[in-house]
Amino acid sequence: MTPELSRTLNAIGMLAVSLVLVLAYVYQFALYELPCPLCLLQRVGFVAVGVGLGLNLLYGARPHHYAIVLIAALYGVSVSIRQILLHIVPGTGHYGSPVLGLHYYTWAAIAFFLVLLGTAVMLLFERQYNHDASAEPKFGGNKLAKTAFFVMLALAVLNAGSTLLECGPGICADPPTSYKLIDELDADDGG
Repeated sequence: MTPELSRTLNAIGMLAVSLVLVLAYVYQFALYELPCPLCLLQRVGFVAVGVGLGLNLLYGARPHHYAIVLIAALYGVSVSIRQILLHIVPGTGHYGSPVLGLHYYTWAAIAFFLVLLGTAVMLLFERQYNHDASAEPKFGGNKLAKTAFFVMLALAVLNAGSTLLECGPGICADPPTSYKLIDELDADDGG
């Protein structure tokens, strides 16, 4: 696998992770389904996967960048499985609307598993590491890589902002019912 093909595959992976986050934001903002604390932790896992992939896009593929992706995906799948186990017993309810019959946290576990599998496959190809990263421009001139990087960067900033709005500077409510920081600002204004 050439370094350019590796960069393109990392960009596609980053766009796929970005799509997962975009769908979560659609549910949050369009359907007003605020993410629970475990959902927010899963989003952190997706953003951390994006960090590892982003390092591959910026500096070329490296095993330690893939290690970041693997650690982030292991973290994310463990949080997802924790949430699945909380809701697996009949009568314990669920959180959020199902998507194609499965809840978001179940889809997140599947997505994290696919990240683990994809990363393991990418690690099999050593030729992707044979390049001089200092001699090539950032993103290797790959417009897809640049687009994927900046989309993920914007989603990471959106994640931090929406979490601050929902939780304020303190602990997030479980289950969340409103944007805590906005409510506190409204209360301070006498509204």
